[in-house]
Amino acid sequence: MAEIPFTRPHLTGGELASIAEAIDGRRLGGAGRFTQTCESWLERRLGCARVSLTHSCTAALEMAALLIGIEPGDEVIMPSYTFSSTANAVVLRGATPVFADCVSDTMNIDVDDIEALITPATKAIMPVHYAGRPPDMDRINAIADAHGLIVIEDAAQSLGSTYKGAPAGTHSHLAAISFHETKNVVSGEGGALIISDPCYVERAAILREKGTNRAAFMDGLVDKYTWVDVGSSYLPSELVAAFLAQQLEATDSITKDRLRLWRAYRDALGEAADTHGLILPARIDADAVPNGHIFHVLLANADQRAPFLNRMKEHGIQCSFHYVPLHTAPAGKRFGRAPLGCPTTEDAAARLVRLPLFAGMGEAESGRVVEATLETLKEIGA
Repeated sequence: MAEIPFTRPHLTGGELASIAEAIDGRRLGGAGRFTQTCESWLERRLGCARVSLTHSCTAALEMAALLIGIEPGDEVIMPSYTFSSTANAVVLRGATPVFADCVSDTMNIDVDDIEALITPATKAIMPVHYAGRPPDMDRINAIADAHGLIVIEDAAQSLGSTYKGAPAGTHSHLAAISFHETKNVVSGEGGALIISDPCYVERAAILREKGTNRAAFMDGLVDKYTWVDVGSSYLPSELVAAFLAQQLEATDSITKDRLRLWRAYRDALGEAADTHGLILPARIDADAVPNGHIFHVLLANADQRAPFLNRMKEHGIQCSFHYVPLHTAPAGKRFGRAPLGCPTTEDAAARLVRLPLFAGMGEAESGRVVEATLETLKEIGA
């Protein structure tokens, strides 16, 4: 019986032709026609002031940190349950990530923690959309407004998700999304900075072009370009953008297919949650609609995870755990702090497993995953 992988990048079938077109055009560096095509598509879809395509979501987060002027002595509040890129964007500016706990049914930041973590040094809040499900942005923005803080959404996993009916990543000053091969819509490596506050548009173009005003020069606004600010090389190549242009057009169909699988998993495992002590992801509500990026469960206890993963592998099914909480990681202890502790994060992270989920996964495959999951839970005595 064929092995079911944990994930498989979706291909539209048009990527090679798009790349060939970019090659034929002899314009392979960044900021060409395909880059502009992707940015325009995203701006229409998201309804934001501007989108800057980047070579990774990490780069977009770093640009956001530069744009808001994070500097040594500043603090930025973020969940401990996230990837290192969220914290690195802050640490690279000499500032301190301050880690908040999560809530176990979404693995998103515990908004109740945020206000208690604010100090005179706090510059920003960086909520993460775990599994593509937006956190409570209304409450987060209300806290930020009350304290004069900036909000940057790490929406790496969220293209196709919505919050209160609007696209995820558009409920803050700045946001970052990812097109890494593990995401729903992919370009191998890639990302984008979402700019909702127009005051950041002009400088973002300079930062992305190595601190030069090249973008203004290309638009005919200056007669030559030169170094005017800090910056780095954040642009993707036209080959990457050409691949992504095809992927973006399939966003709705990919999202629909992944949500079909997400709902099927949750419905099929609902009874098992009571029987085996599982915690399933919160049901989808009208306020926060995810894009089916991840389906995770929390096992009854941490000791069950290793045997669960091993037994599922024997069934020919690749499952995975996820992040090591940043406040417990060597670099997290060195560069950050968690004044309130993160007990829910530590407990949930040790129990979390992710089931295979990818666009194009058939009912036979998803049914086999459910059957193996239920059998494995019995076998390990869960």
